[in-house]
Formats: sequence, structure tokens, C-alpha cells
Amino acid sequence: MKVKTEKQALLKAAQIIQNVVSVKGTLPILSNILVEAEGDKIKLTATDLEMGMYYSVPAEVMQPGALTVPARKFNEIIKELPDGSVLLSTLKNNTMSINSESVYFKLLGLPKEDFPKIPQPKEENSIELDQETLKNMLNMTMFAASRDEVRYILNGVLFSLKGSILRLVATDGRRLALAEKQIKTGREFTRSAIVPNKAAQELGRILQEEGTVKIIFADNQLIFKAQDAVLITRQIEGEFPNYEQVIPKETANKIKVDTQRLLTGARRAALLTHQDSQSIRMDLLKDKIVISKNTPELGEVKDQIDVSYKGKEMSIGFNPHYLVEALKNISQQEIDMEIDAPDKAGVIRTQLPEKYIYMVLPMQLG
Repeated sequence: MKVKTEKQALLKAAQIIQNVVSVKGTLPILSNILVEAEGDKIKLTATDLEMGMYYSVPAEVMQPGALTVPARKFNEIIKELPDGSVLLSTLKNNTMSINSESVYFKLLGLPKEDFPKIPQPKEENSIELDQETLKNMLNMTMFAASRDEVRYILNGVLFSLKGSILRLVATDGRRLALAEKQIKTGREFTRSAIVPNKAAQELGRILQEEGTVKIIFADNQLIFKAQDAVLITRQIEGEFPNYEQVIPKETANKIKVDTQRLLTGARRAALLTHQDSQSIRMDLLKDKIVISKNTPELGEVKDQIDVSYKGKEMSIGFNPHYLVEALKNISQQEIDMEIDAPDKAGVIRTQLPEKYIYMVLPMQLG
């Protein structure tokens, strides 16, 4: 292999692909990335056996070839090279040389034949949409997925396609986030798959604000093709909970509030929470909300927010971090928040840029 490319493009690819590499793998080869020179590009590949990723970089290929090298060291070396072109070459004994101006590195690797083969499913059931749209939908949902290994079925984001309606849903049992978008499809079909948290996070990193992404629903895998990157992930096996039956019907008892103002109020109150006292108080009054938190060992905060509200007065407790994680991803200037009773879930519904429902359970007030 002998190939020349630009440092910044190669560094971007190396940094993204490194996130896929297994950190607890028992096989040494899983700590490596596969570097292949072919055609007019360098292709970097990584896998942890549950997920795999390809990332391509434009290059001048003088001699095709391939070698696997340690992902972390390769990334660190490329990062410290001077700006400009980088020359990669394979030497004897599975060694790679890395040249840039007056800098020369030799990096020991392992042969391509030792690297696991990533399967390539057929593209029979696929859809295509804007990368920006899918990135927004991911940002609005994946934070709500569970991290509890006991409830493994909730450790991911549900991708559900029914005809021309794509839904992303995530829940940890205390909150639920749903983003929905109507898309154009070549042929309508119904499929669903649960994408593991790690794969959802890596997908969010490769999606850009321009271009399209193809989603391919395979038997036990989901494949995302986005220009220079291809992500292949196993699905979480099992049945996702029937989320539709727990979402409350829309109520007339709505609070119209400025999104950013509610976000800053929740953030301020969160400053005085701690592990043993996580809830903040929201007093719903005529045309105002008072957000407060009183922690004897820390102090007290009160923040009054002007809103449009004519419903009954009440007090309710929420985990402020659950509010912040949803509100910071909502671009709509004003939102409607539905709160029917202190012991019932609060619900946020928006329509722009995607249909969005966020439901969060209340907490007991101390």
C-alpha cells in the first residue's frame, strides 16, 4: 500500500472511527482499525462485533493494499503531524510508515486477514431522508433511553417505519421521547428495530447538516449510509414496550411558555439539587410559574416565569435534568406544556421541525 491524503480529512475519519473500536475486547485485533487503499480513497474500518463502521477519505492511491493498526495510536500520530499531505505505506512484517514533511513514524500492525469481516446485508427494505432531519430526531430522543443493563430492551432507540411515517422513540421508564416525520418512500413497508445506545450516539456523530442518509432494515441489523460513512449495527432483540398506550391524550389544560425561558429556569434550579434531593418545585399560578428549590445544606433559589395559563393552581415536582435534556433540543420558540395533576406526567408537544412528544413523570416534593 502506498497512498497520499490530507491530514485534516484523515484525522476527522480516524477520530470518528475510533469511537467504534472495542475498549473491552478480548481479541487484540478489535483494538485496531483496518486501513485500505483502493480506487481513489482510503477506507477506514472499525468494529466491536456488535457494530461496524466504514469511513472513506479522498486520496491519491499509488499502490493499493491494506493493513490493520492500533486505532488509538494511529489517531494520536495523525493528530500530531504537521498540516498538509500525509503518505501512508506498508512495509515488511505488518508495519506501516507514516510520513509528513520531515516527520516519520513506523507503526506495528496486524494483517488484514485477521480482521473480522463485516456482513453486507441486501438493500431490499430501505428509505432515504435528509441527514439533518435524522440528526434532529436523534437529538430529541436518544437522551431518554435507559442505561440500566437490567432493562436491556430499553437500552436503545426504536426506529419504527409504518408506510411513510418514521418514528424514533426512547424511554427509561421515567420519561419518554418520540419524534415523528413523514418521509417520501419508494415503496411503503412496515418495519421496526431497536438501535443500541452506542450505535445511536455514533450515528449522531457522522450525520451532517447537508446530504441524505439511507436507512436499510435488514433481518437483525440496521444500516445507515451517509456519504463518506457507513454504520452497521445489530438490533436489540426483543419487543419494545407499547409506548402509545402510556402517552396521555392531548388536554386543554396547557401552559404556553417561552422555551428558552423555561430551559434557563430549570437549569438555575438544578444548581441546588444533589443526589439525595433531585426534584425541583414548580408552582403553577395564573399566568406565571414559580420554579424553586430549597436545599438546607446548599441554599435556595426562586425563579418566576411569565406564561399563558388559566388552569387550576397546583404544585408539582420534576427532575430538572429531564426537562433540560428535552428543552435544549427544541427549536420552537414557544411550547405548550400539559400538566393535569401533581401526580400525572407532564407532556410537551411540538410540531416544528418534526412532530415531537416528550413525557416526564413527576417526583415527590420534599
